[in-house]
Amino acid sequence: MRCGSTPRWRSWISSGIILGTKVSLERLDLWRNNIGPEGAAHLADALRVNTSLERLYLRRNNIGSEGAAHLADALRVNTSLEELYLEVNNIGPEGAAHLADALRVNTSLERLYLRRNNIGSEGAAHLADALRVSCISK
Repeated sequence: MRCGSTPRWRSWISSGIILGTKVSLERLDLWRNNIGPEGAAHLADALRVNTSLERLYLRRNNIGSEGAAHLADALRVNTSLEELYLEVNNIGPEGAAHLADALRVNTSLERLYLRRNNIGSEGAAHLADALRVSCISK
């Protein structure tokens, strides 16, 4: 499912229409919807209970480190997500650290795409440390 650039995604996600427990959606593409940290928080709430979503595309959504923190919290308990695309979201080293902490306990995520996020050497170090115990392949 690909959502357009309208704010309808907010109500869809928060009401469970997209990622509720009774939905069997496997792929969600919210590329370039400018969901920001608020949208990432709604997605994180849904990801905590969703058991079917395998691929989530969030490229160019301006989630920042706060949004990465929300998603990281959800990744600690989500058991279905295998691929997460977070390119060009300006998560910075702080967001990378949040994701790294989640990777230490997540058992389903196999691929995490973080290109062009200004994570720097500090964020890369957090991620490298987490990858020593993670299942992620990329």
